[in-house]
Amino acid sequence: MKEVIAWQVANAMRQRGLSKSAMAKAMQTSRAQLNRLLDPANTGVALHTLYRAAAVLGRRLRDRIGRRRLRPAIRLIPQVLP
Repeated sequence: MKEVIAWQVANAMRQRGLSKSAMAKAMQTSRAQLNRLLDPANTGVALHTLYRAAAVLGRRLRDRIGRRRLRPAIRLIPQVLP
């Protein structure tokens, strides 16, 4: 998931013509923090940093936790006793 977010932020920055320095300044953060956000392997980025990046880029951050329907591996059928 972080890889996708890092790619989307970098892509949106390119589309808007924002350099890393300009993006960091608009986010009111350091270039080092922005580099951590753009690093797909760095999973230690705080949510508020992601929200700030999205706001600067005119986007919003959506998160979703869906229900997963689990199917039992073995289905139990009630036995009818005589």
